[in-house]
Amino acid sequence: MITTIRLNKFISDSGICSRREADKAIEHGHVFVNGRRAKVGDQVSERDKVLYNGQKVEAKKGNDFAFLAFNKPVGIISTTEVGVKDSIIDYVGYHERIFPIGRLDKDSQGLIFLTNNGDIVNKILRAGNNHEKEYLVTVNKPITDIFIEKMGNGVPMLGETTKRCKVVKESVYTFRIVLVQGLNRQIRRMCEYFEYEVTKLERVRIMNINLKGIPTGEWRPLQPHEMDEIMTAIANSTSTEEASVTKKQANKPTENTKKPVQGQRPSAQRSTAAKQMDRSTNPNPKSKALRGTSSGVSDKKYGAKSTGNFSKSRPTKR
Repeated sequence: MITTIRLNKFISDSGICSRREADKAIEHGHVFVNGRRAKVGDQVSERDKVLYNGQKVEAKKGNDFAFLAFNKPVGIISTTEVGVKDSIIDYVGYHERIFPIGRLDKDSQGLIFLTNNGDIVNKILRAGNNHEKEYLVTVNKPITDIFIEKMGNGVPMLGETTKRCKVVKESVYTFRIVLVQGLNRQIRRMCEYFEYEVTKLERVRIMNINLKGIPTGEWRPLQPHEMDEIMTAIANSTSTEEASVTKKQANKPTENTKKPVQGQRPSAQRSTAAKQMDRSTNPNPKSKALRGTSSGVSDKKYGAKSTGNFSKSRPTKR
């Protein structure tokens, strides 16, 4: 029996782009299946000939996937568009097609994931899946206890109120915040609501991965045990917000639960690409020039603190 999947998933599994970008390409007539212009929602199998902008699409499987942790400098743009100056893809210069999971503003810095596994992008990003992202934020005037309390309780923006979150004051002008959402310029807009201006914003952790050992402007591939932790964390996550909430309520994973997920790399095996890149960090020729203009912070100061144990810090006032 021939197994079929949605065309956008087939394309995203190949590492060319995310499902959303695949749907846009289909809508614009850039995708063909067996010589016929494709439609959104089409089903395909491995026997079908799929062309994306004239390029043959072949879905990757198993340990063919790449997954990088990159310490983005200020000035680099989180886009996959060709020809854009200072794009993250050109800067990283990886040997095969990858794309960022989510975004970091041009004026922001810190941790961002890049991969060619389009199937896990929304599972990590969707707010309903509750995967944490931790930030260190510096503002232009002294931080008050009231500001910390109100930031944690939710802020009106973009027609909705942000989810309650963990916020802790670090110093007179700096606070630490953990979000599960990723609204457009969320932290900056939240601060603006209380008449604060963000002067520096750094993402220091995504889920179980932090910046320790990754200097500004450099990246490293995730290790097998790190990927195992991520795959276990997203095993019960979904690609849509509504389904994510429902499924999370019905299926609460236990500590010993580990379900196989398509695309997961066995701990005992490494892909050829991973073996080639098996080193702690990858020095990028462009990183030295940009590091001089970036407001990067030292790993010694912040990397060791961003280990995911945020809940042990002083709790937010409610």
